[in-house]
Amino acid sequence: MKPAPQNTTLRQMPPASPFATEAAGELFALPMPMALAFGLKGTHIGADQAWIDMPPNAAYTNSRGDVHGGALAVLLDCALASAARAHDPARYGVVTIDLVLHFLATGRGTMHARAQCERRGRSLSFARGEVLNDAGELVAMATGTFKLVERSSPSPSP
Repeated sequence: MKPAPQNTTLRQMPPASPFATEAAGELFALPMPMALAFGLKGTHIGADQAWIDMPPNAAYTNSRGDVHGGALAVLLDCALASAARAHDPARYGVVTIDLVLHFLATGRGTMHARAQCERRGRSLSFARGEVLNDAGELVAMATGTFKLVERSSPSPSP
């Protein structure tokens, strides 16, 4: 049986992130404690795409030592959400409406998420993504629906 052709759209590198030097706990201009907790690092954003890496951490493995599916879900949710706001990442946040995951293989080492916003409406965006291991093998895939939320300026301190 012939393997299914791999979609290469998600493997074409978007522009380097202008947020490359942001502090731990920020993900493409948004403060995000979950990104800090999982060590997520946004590497690229733009052209309706976002790339995020998650370094290995024994605390996020299952009983076999593989990356836990819940950790992969966090990574994919953050990657797809970032792709949904990739057109203006500092202006928008998102709310996850729906997230469907498919786990295809076990994963070890650094996990690399690649996400693409397929359609963006006035308030809803639709994205898909994948997680690859260091060898470039497909570990998981996801699709999601996200509500765009314009960020308000922080209130001045009294």
